[in-house]
Amino acid sequence: MPICEYLEKNAKIYPNEVALVEINPARSPHKSTTWREFSLIESAEDEKYRREMTWKEFDTKANRFANLLLTRGVKRGDKVAILLMNCLEWLPIYFGILKTGALAVPMNYRYTSDEIKYCLDLADASVLVFGPEFTDRVNAVIDEVPGVGNFFFVGKECPDYADEYSVMTSYCSSVAPAVDITDDDDAAIYFSSGTTGFPKAILHSHRALVSSAKTEQKHHSQTHSDVFLCIPPLYHTGAKMHWFGSLLTGSRAVLLRGVSPEWVLHTVSAEKVTIVWLLVPWVQDILDAIDSGEVDPSEYRLSQWRLMHIGAQPVPPSLIRRWKEHFPNHQYDTNYGLSESIGPGCVHLGVENIDKVGAIGKAGYLWETDIVDGNGNTVPQGEVGELAVRGPGVMKCYYHDEKATNETLYDGWLMTGDMAYEDEDGFIFLVDRKKDIIISGGENIYPVQIEDFIRKHEAVKDVAVIGLPDQRLGEISAAIIEIKEGFTCTEEQINNFCYELPRYKRPHKIIFADVPRNPTGKIEKPVLRERYSSVRLVEQQNKG
Repeated sequence: MPICEYLEKNAKIYPNEVALVEINPARSPHKSTTWREFSLIESAEDEKYRREMTWKEFDTKANRFANLLLTRGVKRGDKVAILLMNCLEWLPIYFGILKTGALAVPMNYRYTSDEIKYCLDLADASVLVFGPEFTDRVNAVIDEVPGVGNFFFVGKECPDYADEYSVMTSYCSSVAPAVDITDDDDAAIYFSSGTTGFPKAILHSHRALVSSAKTEQKHHSQTHSDVFLCIPPLYHTGAKMHWFGSLLTGSRAVLLRGVSPEWVLHTVSAEKVTIVWLLVPWVQDILDAIDSGEVDPSEYRLSQWRLMHIGAQPVPPSLIRRWKEHFPNHQYDTNYGLSESIGPGCVHLGVENIDKVGAIGKAGYLWETDIVDGNGNTVPQGEVGELAVRGPGVMKCYYHDEKATNETLYDGWLMTGDMAYEDEDGFIFLVDRKKDIIISGGENIYPVQIEDFIRKHEAVKDVAVIGLPDQRLGEISAAIIEIKEGFTCTEEQINNFCYELPRYKRPHKIIFADVPRNPTGKIEKPVLRERYSSVRLVEQQNKG
């Protein structure tokens, strides 16, 4: 049963019940207005608002967009890219694409113009749906993406080369298109990091989307009466796949465009939220705000809040102990996953195993796990190897990248690139990362991109970017910079130079030192990590 049929089922059973709510808190005066300063979550405008949509409206809007795409010649197997901030239109657009038999291609809203062009080309996208926050970046590459034949704009001040989404869909039929879709059909392309720093395109089937919904609902026992608070961006597999548990049960979800402790607690209270997925920094911010007296939990209605779970990065046990001191009645779960495994859930702790906080858990529902050596053989219990996972949510391939696919998939097993061990009770603990990717506050940071940028500085001879442990963010990026002979440079000068990067990509720490390379010219990053952190990143957090 393809994922869109669950939407149609809910529209029939719960037509007048609210499916989605979008809440936009007022933007603080100090917030930057430029996209380069975007945090993981951004408010939309200066005035706060609340919008909602019923299941019937949700399905109707998806049908209208599907029929619009079909009138433009979109057919099975075509690719439709989504470049939107979180908004009430996001999910109906996503499902409208799926209803045509085309593939949805969600894109990170902090992509530069070059990254937007690269991803559109890589995915063979023929349609782009975008919002006003991206007009300038799309304008910069509009003449360089000839494969994109249709542009749809969601918002005000539509560019002359695009069609206005709300206007065009209003003329389209609300009846579901007669397109036969099977579980084995391609459904979506998501993006992950590549060895060059540019993303790789991850191809998933409808079967994978449905499996993620079943896994999520099994793990967190969503019922029709639950209310899920979704804060992370919907282009993340994590956000959407956690919401899929709500889709399966026809329960309500709230999209919050703000992460301040006050707004999280206010929304949980006002919307009667029962389940919240948070990232480690947001948990820490809430706890700090409570301890400082900035917020008082007793002022909010929180008794219905039953579950807080975390994903996207390792979780320090000390953080959960601190959380339970303030919220002793909350269930807690840790979720592990990759975009290649259709997001969270291939490994999970389980709400009944809070005594094992620090572990990522065991194989999730419908999943298998193994820890293997460099030859693919299972390592003895307690020894470190690479974590491999297998299940219905494993990607079909890296689109247009056979080499990377063959390096990552083996006999149905997905090699995660994460080093781990299994304890005597069968729980899996991460100890380090095989890949160089840095996960800071739940965000993937690709060192090569930052290195390439810093190398443009006239005083820089060489540079290496690594992750260092951080109590709040899990990791921070550190740039080890080797200066050219005869040149001088200060930390302030490097920081000013990096201002052109989006904020989350700017190094948190600058270290002036030699950059070691092996005989083949590759930067010896394990040497640098050992030199500047002395411990394995995740292992240190697990001792928290």
